Amino acid sequence: MSRQGDFLIFCTEQYKSAKNLTGKQVSELFTRYGVWDYIYSCFEALHTTGVNYIIEDIDLYIKARQPATT
Repeated sequence: MSRQGDFLIFCTEQYKSAKNLTGKQVSELFTRYGVWDYIYSCFEALHTTGVNYIIEDIDLYIKARQPATT
């Protein structure tokens, strides 16, 4: 597997553990908000950061793509 593929799995597992979600829940969330493509496209920058930063970055990415509430 590629380094990017390994990193996608790493991010998925870390996010799943941090948020107490199942693999299916993370997969659906990442698919809904395009997180897979985001992580892949930002691999060079993200893989040099720590786990807490990655989780927070994913949360911010998802939040920015959620519909605004009134």
